[in-house]
Amino acid sequence: MKELKPKYDFKEVENGKYDFWLKGGYFTAGDKSKEPFTIVIPPPNVTGKLHLGHSWDTTLQDIIIRRKRMQGYDALWLPGMDHAGIATQAKVDAKLKEQGISRYDLGREKFLEVAWQWKHEYASFIRSQWAALGLSLDYTKERFTLDEGLNKAVNHVFITLYNKGLLYQGERIINWDCQAKTALSNIEVEHMDDEGAFYHYNYPLTDGSGFVEIATTRPETMFADQAVMVHPNDERYKDIVGKRVRIPLTDIEIPVIADEYVDMKFGTGCVKVTPAHDPNDFEVGKRHNLPMPLCMNDDGTMNSMAGKYEGLDRFVCRDRIVSDLKKEGLYVRTEPIVHSVGHSERTGVVVEPRLSKQWFVKMDVLAKQVLENDEYRFVPARFKQTLEHWLDPESIQDWCVSRQLWWGHRIPAWYKDDLVKVQVECPGEGWVQDEDVLDTWFSSALWPFSTLGWPEKTDLLERYYPTNVLVTGYDIIFFWVARMLFQGVEFTHKAPFKDILIHGLIRDSEGRKMSKSLGNGVDPFDVIEKYGTDSLRYFLTTNSAPGLDLRFDETKIESSWNYLNKIWNISRYVLMNLGEGYKETEIIKDKLNLPSKWILTKLNKVIENVDYNMEKYEFGEAARTLYSFVWDDFASWYVELSKVDLQSEDKEEMQMTKNVLVYVLRSIVKLLHPFIPFITEEIYQALPHKEESITISSWPKANKDFDFALDKEAIDDMIEIITSIRNERSKANKAPKEPIAITIVAKDNVVSKTIASTTRYLFKFTNPKKLEFLTSDQTLDIKKYVIEILPMCKIFIPTEDLVNKEEAIKKLLEKKAKLESELSRSEKMLSNESFISKAPKAKIDAEMQKQKEYKEQYQEVLKSLQDLSD
Repeated sequence: MKELKPKYDFKEVENGKYDFWLKGGYFTAGDKSKEPFTIVIPPPNVTGKLHLGHSWDTTLQDIIIRRKRMQGYDALWLPGMDHAGIATQAKVDAKLKEQGISRYDLGREKFLEVAWQWKHEYASFIRSQWAALGLSLDYTKERFTLDEGLNKAVNHVFITLYNKGLLYQGERIINWDCQAKTALSNIEVEHMDDEGAFYHYNYPLTDGSGFVEIATTRPETMFADQAVMVHPNDERYKDIVGKRVRIPLTDIEIPVIADEYVDMKFGTGCVKVTPAHDPNDFEVGKRHNLPMPLCMNDDGTMNSMAGKYEGLDRFVCRDRIVSDLKKEGLYVRTEPIVHSVGHSERTGVVVEPRLSKQWFVKMDVLAKQVLENDEYRFVPARFKQTLEHWLDPESIQDWCVSRQLWWGHRIPAWYKDDLVKVQVECPGEGWVQDEDVLDTWFSSALWPFSTLGWPEKTDLLERYYPTNVLVTGYDIIFFWVARMLFQGVEFTHKAPFKDILIHGLIRDSEGRKMSKSLGNGVDPFDVIEKYGTDSLRYFLTTNSAPGLDLRFDETKIESSWNYLNKIWNISRYVLMNLGEGYKETEIIKDKLNLPSKWILTKLNKVIENVDYNMEKYEFGEAARTLYSFVWDDFASWYVELSKVDLQSEDKEEMQMTKNVLVYVLRSIVKLLHPFIPFITEEIYQALPHKEESITISSWPKANKDFDFALDKEAIDDMIEIITSIRNERSKANKAPKEPIAITIVAKDNVVSKTIASTTRYLFKFTNPKKLEFLTSDQTLDIKKYVIEILPMCKIFIPTEDLVNKEEAIKKLLEKKAKLESELSRSEKMLSNESFISKAPKAKIDAEMQKQKEYKEQYQEVLKSLQDLSD
């Protein structure tokens, strides 16, 4: 057996373990004699470092897969990474910029070569971080969202959806990143509270009859205005509907129209309509057949529609417009506001709503199919409502899937003059492929089945699909979970996973979301360097419940480390007490003593409880059950009781006690292994064991032969008796080393015999100078005892054994004097007519209550003094 070092050194313990697991092939799935269990990892972006949220998300998955592997499943946890179109291209662009060149200097093919080099470099960083976290991934099946197999799946889906009329090219308002010059999905937009303003200015009526006041946050878009709009029921404006106004600072005339979209109570009740620069105006424009021109270039500068402002940045143009409106006498006022503004998650620039010709997936039919499918469930169940809200076929918007990038799955569409063909191969001479690529989420949506070889009917797909569980945060239910569901149902006719375990977000200790702007982010690998992986994992997975946020608290990570240190020290005690030449033998239940029967019965209940909570994904509850068992039952009681048994002259009893210590400790480290894999492997290797690694050892099962309910009750009673006696010692400041007389009066003969069977332990842990068992207290002068009443017995301890009589009388006399002083003060106050007539009733009542309590305490003190003087 391996010896454990005197001190728990997490760096030494964790060093080399991951390589040991990989070399052993313990994470590799493929044993067809076992029932399969599958998780596919949510692929992290290949662009860089894993954050604390990744650590939480992947550790939850690792807990599930490690346990299933130990339960005898053919457990596949498939790893992979996401090509992260916008993010990766931005990183590579920045790298090229440092070299004084751009991607346009290289050309598309050369740029992609550089991007692939970047991918290979950063993929190794991701793998090293997975290793540091101890993730039991099957690297033999690793995938990448841009690899050849997934590209085949992406093209198949795009072409199939197009041929079914579920994918089309059209013009819509999309989120536009003016720096990256690409469309963005909603999840790639971060909304921040920015300081801004409502700019109020006038649009002159062309008939000279007056002005219409407009309030807008984006005056620079007015050059693309196509109408001014009022509510048809707004009496203020009914006479101007049908007239025309002039766009300020231009000679362009536009009509005044009526539409119920306008909120009469908001602003001036009159709004400008810019169909190409606002999603709501776009819908209005469609209803009223308005033109939809753009007044900005794709880089956020103004185009020729802006006249003299052409070429200016949109925000510079805004300031220039306000200045010129003042000069023209059209400016009314500026109303400062703080409003939610979308920023590109990748570049940080303010997102521009922009009309653009893009490829869209038609969502209503696909969404309806998911809502009608009942093969998946959310944990917690309430998140099903979130999905249903997002996928409402009546309100869901079509999904813009094209991106103006080079890094990604290039759209399999070809153009020649006005003709369009959607296919993988070039149709022939003169045909040009679409320059755009697909949204990263398009390939990610196929992840659960494309990674297993789909659209081919592979052995992997047949065996491991649908997957068993998806673990992810509630913030991407729509952006990723919903898309995997509708693509899975549409193309495999099955939900891609059975359970969807939702966790929350990690927040700082004050409950704020972690962000770069607040500077409150925590690098998980800094935590690992300080406390070790196991401590981080234990904290992340035991301090929250499914669906709830987690607050980062370093003191709790310290507590996790302390717990691991306790487990280490318990393990060292067990190993040191096995002795030279110890060989584990079968536990014979008839040869077990009471403490061993007690701990084995307790262990059975713990295993059942842990299994119950693990199946519900209540990892925190499972861990709390284990914590209580390890700390309270095993360490505080059984280990201490075993010290008595290991000194027994009965060799057979000593052997059984050692066997039970090994059996229980080994069960504990197995139950804890999914949470804290490194330290449990170290301890497992030091214990007698059969399998090469704890990762492939068998998961503990409750043993019906080890159910000793009545014997357990005897030790439970004994523990309660010992605890009560210790409490009385503590209250009397009586040191444990000072002996006291103890008389235990059981409620009946059966209980008396049961308690008496624990005599040697009672002697060890209560230090009695005399211990006797009675079935009646009639022979005792109860005035001379401190009595503790328990359900199964009464405990009598002579008062003189607990109390120093002279010291007790001195303290009582001091308390008597203090109470007499308080009673005198209270009596004077309550007999004072001025106080009674002027003081609030509540104050008088409070003083009367105090006086009553003082009198009761005074009588108790007098009685105690009388008892001590008898």
